Amino acid sequence: MKKKIILVTAFASALFSQFANAEIAVIVHPSNANALDEAAISKIYLGREKSFADGSSVIPMSLGESAAASAAFNEKVLKKSSSQLKAYWSKLVFTGKGTPPKEVGSDDEMVKLVAGNPSVMGYVDAAKVDASVKVVFKF
Repeated sequence: MKKKIILVTAFASALFSQFANAEIAVIVHPSNANALDEAAISKIYLGREKSFADGSSVIPMSLGESAAASAAFNEKVLKKSSSQLKAYWSKLVFTGKGTPPKEVGSDDEMVKLVAGNPSVMGYVDAAKVDASVKVVFKF
């Protein structure tokens, strides 16, 4: 019985570390020529910036809370946990000063959405990126 518990624990641990180490790619439409760094991406996703550097509007899209890439993006780029981000957006929504990014259900849906609209920006597991989108930042 102890061997089974140890094996299950080791497997779960290996699986979790695989997701924790997955590379996340911030993606835009291929026609988007704007350079984006971590600070600019953070400003867009926190509602502090409403357009790309060239003045064109930006529509940030997030993955659902259950996606591994979502937690990694929030922690690494936005420097907030899921609960901190919820509190942040609750305050802005309540005061009428902002609306959180809309959520998308999957990486594949995000890639399709970004590929079809030059204003949309999103993030996905880097392994899900294809030629229909442009990667502007990886972490």
